[in-house]
Amino acid sequence: MTPTRRHILRVGGVLLAAPLAARLAGRAWAEDTVEIVMRGNADGSQVWFDPIGILIRPGQSVRWINRDPGNSHTSTAYHPQNSDRPLRIPAGATPWNSDYLLPDESFSVTLTVEGTYDYFCIPHEHAGMVGRIVVGRPGGLGGSTVSSSASQGGEPVPDEALRAFPAVDEILRRGIVRHT
Repeated sequence: MTPTRRHILRVGGVLLAAPLAARLAGRAWAEDTVEIVMRGNADGSQVWFDPIGILIRPGQSVRWINRDPGNSHTSTAYHPQNSDRPLRIPAGATPWNSDYLLPDESFSVTLTVEGTYDYFCIPHEHAGMVGRIVVGRPGGLGGSTVSSSASQGGEPVPDEALRAFPAVDEILRRGIVRHT
């Protein structure tokens, strides 16, 4: 069978697209600083981080930037030092709290300890404004499907927040999980 022009173009398109797709998926892994944007809709009824899940290598920096013109936001690690929240970052990792970021303000951290880091926005946690970062390999209490408040003390993670976290397996498979 002689290949048709259409078949050759289709195969060629797939061959050209595959490396580009692989490069885009691994982009966060290659960059020194990964950006996570804080967003909300015009009436303020929905707020989110984008991406909501990301895979990075140890030593990479993460910068959160508030692109929501109608709200201030925080990026706050789940850790007892932050408003007595349950521990959901690796043991030995340094917790962070950006304080309130006004529109167009940003905050950065460098994550060096491997594991899973869960974080939230203080005023919008009950609306499900949470995110998850996997540094190298997953591990630690981040990524847990339960609040972990019983074993760690502090306020439990709200159900809406627990439902919003992307699965660790999905982050590992995709590299970047966008808010939907």
